[in-house]
Amino acid sequence: MIDHMGIKVADFDRARAFYDAAFAPLGASLLYMVPAEYTGGVKVGGYGRERPVYWLHEEKPAGGHSQHIAFSANSRAEVDAFYAAAMAAGGTDNGAPGLRAHYHPNYYGAFVFDPDGNNIEAVCHAPE
Repeated sequence: MIDHMGIKVADFDRARAFYDAAFAPLGASLLYMVPAEYTGGVKVGGYGRERPVYWLHEEKPAGGHSQHIAFSANSRAEVDAFYAAAMAAGGTDNGAPGLRAHYHPNYYGAFVFDPDGNNIEAVCHAPE
């Protein structure tokens, strides 16, 4: 279960374009930008469905990548749409949509590296 989490990104605007596209099929969007006076001028924004749960924090140069974050999808079709949108937005394939029965029989996921090398996944646990 994820309450909220954040990652570092080297170029906030590039990351925002990627996540705007990749999260749209999951019903998530950029919900909040922290005012610059609270961040020392650094861009910080939070994505979510109802509240911000996934935060981007610009850091130049960004370090400590290769984080893995899995986001829940309501259907396998959402997983497929996430993957297609993320790839079209500049993501790099790290595992096309499909069953991952080694986790459990209904684990349907897709994995994409975002522009900063973070391993982003969408997963549906529902049968069919």
